[in-house]
Amino acid sequence: MKRLLLCLTLLLTACGPLVPAQGSALEPAQDLGTLPAAALKYQHLLLRSAQANWGLDAPVALLAAQVHQESRWRPDAESPVGAQGLAQFMPATAAWMAELYAEPLGANQPQDPAWALQALVLYDRWLYLRIEAASTCQQLAMTLAAYNGGLTWVRRDQALAAGAGADPGTWFGSVEAYTQRSESARRENRAYVQQIVRRWQPLYQSWGPAACEGKF
Repeated sequence: MKRLLLCLTLLLTACGPLVPAQGSALEPAQDLGTLPAAALKYQHLLLRSAQANWGLDAPVALLAAQVHQESRWRPDAESPVGAQGLAQFMPATAAWMAELYAEPLGANQPQDPAWALQALVLYDRWLYLRIEAASTCQQLAMTLAAYNGGLTWVRRDQALAAGAGADPGTWFGSVEAYTQRSESARRENRAYVQQIVRRWQPLYQSWGPAACEGKF
């Protein structure tokens, strides 16, 4: 139990997977409009996991875009800080997920594509259910921000927005403008959400439902 509480504390504060900067060795440049060959290879795995855990209206296009942003669909991807696999889980996050979802996930295997995709879907769902927002679009945007930077930071940002008279339930144009994170962490976190929703998601719209359509 103590181990579980420790991992949960880490997860809520700083265990969210970190995304390397664009152009790093982990994330080579990708032409807009081109899907990595591996994306098609793992499409069925993602679709099956998404619908099993989110239902038939699962935001498949958004989830696929998130995998694209995290690893470019490379199961062997590893960031300079130690994040691994398709979902780029940090070791503590992967261990916590394997313990929390022992039955569906089984042994901790972040570099196994099936494990990583199901874990990403489950983690996103876990975060989504703990975020209050004005709409599904805004809730999913905050879910992405929490995946990248931690749920505690999203809640702090919401509180800052509310304190400034802004809408704490709206990410775009509201909560995203408020934070006490370092400048580098702020830039990375806000770019993470924008890249997934606006840049990569359109590439995967044929896979299934998208999020925030018509919002930009």
